[in-house]
Amino acid sequence: MPIRLTATPTFADRLGAADRVQYGQWVCSGSPLVAEIVAGSGTDIVVIDGEHSPIGLESVLAILQAVAAYPVAPVVRAPIGDPVILKQLLDLGAQNILVPMVDTADQAAAMVRAVRYPPHGVRGVGSALARSSRWSRIPDYLARANDLVSLTVQIETAEAVAVAADIAAVEGVDALLVGPADLAASMGLLGQQNHPDVVAAVESVIAAGRAAGTPVGVNAFDPATADRYAAAGAAYLLVGSDVTLLARASETLAERFVPDAGSDGTAPASY
Repeated sequence: MPIRLTATPTFADRLGAADRVQYGQWVCSGSPLVAEIVAGSGTDIVVIDGEHSPIGLESVLAILQAVAAYPVAPVVRAPIGDPVILKQLLDLGAQNILVPMVDTADQAAAMVRAVRYPPHGVRGVGSALARSSRWSRIPDYLARANDLVSLTVQIETAEAVAVAADIAAVEGVDALLVGPADLAASMGLLGQQNHPDVVAAVESVIAAGRAAGTPVGVNAFDPATADRYAAAGAAYLLVGSDVTLLARASETLAERFVPDAGSDGTAPASY
């Protein structure tokens, strides 16, 4: 008799049940071992980055398996909002999908369709072959699949900020994530994520999401900036990554022990 399994709560479920701001870290190294270490750190979210990293489908699968034993919400960022890629990520067991560079409500609606089965979407049906249903060991997976997946879309341009309220109101968009680095670039302020105009734009998205009842998160590796966005009403904050933590900690170690080691005095840019 095969084991019958229960799907874990989605990222949207966890945000809805939270009584405080949720905090997360990125996994960009591609290492399942490092991802497991991050998952056991005590933060709430692990975001597996398929956009700005060497992480492909096989690595996503291994990382999801590595973090499954820990009480974190694993979110997978796709490299692009392509329905084929999203289908593959969903089938290998990613319940929580993050799509970068969504600039309009129409694009957001297309992403909703990509993560849902017909008649509400265009996701191809291959669950019997896939880890998503645990090879048909999650009862009634097909009937329940739309409720077992959450979709977060990224607001990363001035164009998206201008229509953030419309994007937040799209049915099936469970959360927004603001990316201040790309947003700053789109505003002609490359590398200036803490510029007052960028901060104001981020806070306007938080306000739009709150008005629509859609949780908004922000990338904020600088603690003071993270605190500011938490006070502004962000539902979750991504406050570090495996690779930047390793880079900064290893530099600090070298500066302590190696003569003339260290930086030129210029602080690295915060993501």
